[in-house]
Amino acid sequence: MMIGTSDAVTHNAYSNGLIQHSNDSVEEKLDELRHLMGKTEGDPLRIVGVGAGAWGSVFAAMLQDSYGHFREKVQIRIWRRPGRSVDRATAEHLFEVINSREDVLRRLIRRCAYLKYVEARLGDRTLYADELLKDGFCINMIDTPLCPLKVVTNLQEAVWDADIVVNGLPSTETRVVFEEISRYWKERVTMPVIISLSKGVEAELEPEPRIITPTQIINRATGVPNENILYLGGPNIASEIYNNEYANARICGSEKWRKPLAKFLRQPHFIVWDNGDLVTHEVMGGLKNVYAIGAGMVAALTNESATSKSVYFAHCTSEMIFITHLLAEEPERLAGPLLADTYVTLLKGRNAWYGQKLAKGELTLEMGDSIKGKGMIQGVSAVKAFFELLSHPSLSILHPEENEPIAPVELCPILKMLYRILIIREFPPQAILQALRDETMNDPRDRIAIAQTHAFYRPSLLGQKF
Repeated sequence: MMIGTSDAVTHNAYSNGLIQHSNDSVEEKLDELRHLMGKTEGDPLRIVGVGAGAWGSVFAAMLQDSYGHFREKVQIRIWRRPGRSVDRATAEHLFEVINSREDVLRRLIRRCAYLKYVEARLGDRTLYADELLKDGFCINMIDTPLCPLKVVTNLQEAVWDADIVVNGLPSTETRVVFEEISRYWKERVTMPVIISLSKGVEAELEPEPRIITPTQIINRATGVPNENILYLGGPNIASEIYNNEYANARICGSEKWRKPLAKFLRQPHFIVWDNGDLVTHEVMGGLKNVYAIGAGMVAALTNESATSKSVYFAHCTSEMIFITHLLAEEPERLAGPLLADTYVTLLKGRNAWYGQKLAKGELTLEMGDSIKGKGMIQGVSAVKAFFELLSHPSLSILHPEENEPIAPVELCPILKMLYRILIIREFPPQAILQALRDETMNDPRDRIAIAQTHAFYRPSLLGQKF
């Protein structure tokens, strides 16, 4: 429902805690989108989530809660790979979660699904992530039960006739999966609409340095026109959104689709705005993950010192502001969304959590960046992408004091240190404090002043024309 409309709202509390509008207003939104997509009576709108991480699963579950009961008008499915087994410790924890929630317990008993969780708790049965998801449990978010979902493990079956595809994959997996999907779309007359939730980035250094985002990867892999590919992001934590915490997000892309989709996705507790600047918002979603890892390290190494964390925040935000001046012609317009997304990620995001665990020695880099119970830590690949990009000699800028050409990364000491810790593994996590305490480091205010008073904007970095 649009903000400020006078539609009467009936709040129906569901057992999972979500609140839904009256059937009339919800059905009207669904009918509007069906009409826009040319759907006729008896032909359901087919929405498919690809990837079942925390946010992808919650997104599909929110749609199922809102629209799933209109079975003749919409079909909502989610694809995930089959075969991932659940270990005994996770099965035991899941059993505790089930028994702590009367609504979930009753639902499983009613669906004749409870016994398998008892058997798994006793070690007499192996559970798999796809069967958990069917019952409303995301393997990366066990403590937050969702509604039951229609799960498909065959990718071709899931996507071949989809009208809307929601990309919930990590950026590092987006290319290979959508290249496979493109094979199933060769005979399609009309292309689907794709909403990407992914926040990672890649660097492409030839023929000239530029950032590649998940929506661009999807466009290249499938040939779906850019007009049909959108990005949705915002300052949010998936479990909190499903638990009805107030949140907002932006859907970015072509006006043809972003405005009706913003209306379709909007809920009383989840306000969706729309914006035309797709790639820049997408890149900012990847940038904050870089600095969230460092924030987690600083928090762990200083015993959650508020003073040390504020020093880090000052430096990392000044670097992000500097980088946005390279990427955007009007970077001040990004300040609010970027800082909000950064703030929530530093508070409770998986990238900050990862930094903490590394600093405490509870995780090691050798374990990789796909972590059990958390999913892909996208900030690691983003550190590599931004460092490589900002180190490229073709992007040299004049040092404001020494008046000599330098790579932009030389004005980003936190990014440099994260690269040396995470990518080339030259230093341990403790070195992040060394970077903060370097007496030669510029005042963060000076870095912001440099960005604001020098013409650093490089349109080519986002594939824009000069």
